[in-house]
Amino acid sequence: MAGHEFPEPASRKRRRVADPAADLRAVEEPRHPCDPAFRHGVVVGFDGSTSSERALAYAIGMAKRSGSGLIIVHVANRLPTTVWAGCEPPVFVDVPDHRTEVLGLELACADYLAEVPWILVERGGDICHELEEVGREYSADAIVVGSTHGIVGKLFGSVAGRLAKRAQRPVVVIP
Repeated sequence: MAGHEFPEPASRKRRRVADPAADLRAVEEPRHPCDPAFRHGVVVGFDGSTSSERALAYAIGMAKRSGSGLIIVHVANRLPTTVWAGCEPPVFVDVPDHRTEVLGLELACADYLAEVPWILVERGGDICHELEEVGREYSADAIVVGSTHGIVGKLFGSVAGRLAKRAQRPVVVIP
């Protein structure tokens, strides 16, 4: 036996026998519990760029008008780095992006965010998937993103376009 095992309370055991659907409801709940104060809030993708700042400004107004919270999501870049040591095969290591900490400090000092309750959520991975996942976890009413400009968006498709195609909730794209 590794670690400690805690016996289940008797009330939980009785409920499980009396209500088998309770196990199914527990499986459907999100893995990471989120703050209930931000349920049905507005999710906004933010990376500090000009287009994401415009999206943040719009999302603040949207949250203020609806009386809901603002969930600011920064999808951190996980930079693959190759480490090679002698004769061993190369190993790929995820290098964390410390930009989220800097963005969090900038947002904490911003006067324009004082008007709405907000949280900053950091994720790593595909931007579209992570924004939609956060939207699902918080049962968000909408996802707000800035438009992508430049050659990267033209080559790989914009985040806004990909998100609008696959999202299960309204997506607002700010130019």
